[in-house]
Amino acid sequence: MVSDAYILGFDTSAAHCAAALLCGPRVVAMRSEQMTRGQAERLMPLLQEVLAEAGITWRDLGRIGVGVGPGNFTGIRIGVSAARGLALALEIPAIGVSGFDAISLGAQMPHVAAIPAPRDQMYVQAPDGTQSLVEAADAAAMGVPLRYLPQPRELACRIARLAAGAAPGTAPVPLYLRAADAAPARDAPPVMLDERG
Repeated sequence: MVSDAYILGFDTSAAHCAAALLCGPRVVAMRSEQMTRGQAERLMPLLQEVLAEAGITWRDLGRIGVGVGPGNFTGIRIGVSAARGLALALEIPAIGVSGFDAISLGAQMPHVAAIPAPRDQMYVQAPDGTQSLVEAADAAAMGVPLRYLPQPRELACRIARLAAGAAPGTAPVPLYLRAADAAPARDAPPVMLDERG
């Protein structure tokens, strides 16, 4: 675990923008805002506000943790892109943390980690680690208690804690358990004209 280093954790995988700053085990600052859209515009100012509240700058960070989903496609891409860009610019590790790991942090009993999905479905991780997208009713019938995502501020804190304890590895990547809702365009591609002809 990284001790006495500032760890910034943040998440935009659902209808929120949330961030927490840790120094060792201590929570130094945290913020969250509920929003269904606008995370791309709000994330960096929110992160700057968290750093300012703690009286530090970007260069004081030791590493970054980011929520990688599953959840909202656009929100996940916003968070992961920001974390990768910051890590590159600051030359520090960025650690991807799944919502399932954040749910399960500190849990003692077997459970199913469950995250709401569109159309009365749920993203779940069974006690054996299997991840899938299931109907909500099927998740409730899996035979062990369901555990859900904490409130956004607590989620950001857990992401930072898990990032602090993780070994640096590859850059964070989104965790998608379903296909995107958007379909490719059906129009024919444009015809390229040869200017010489």
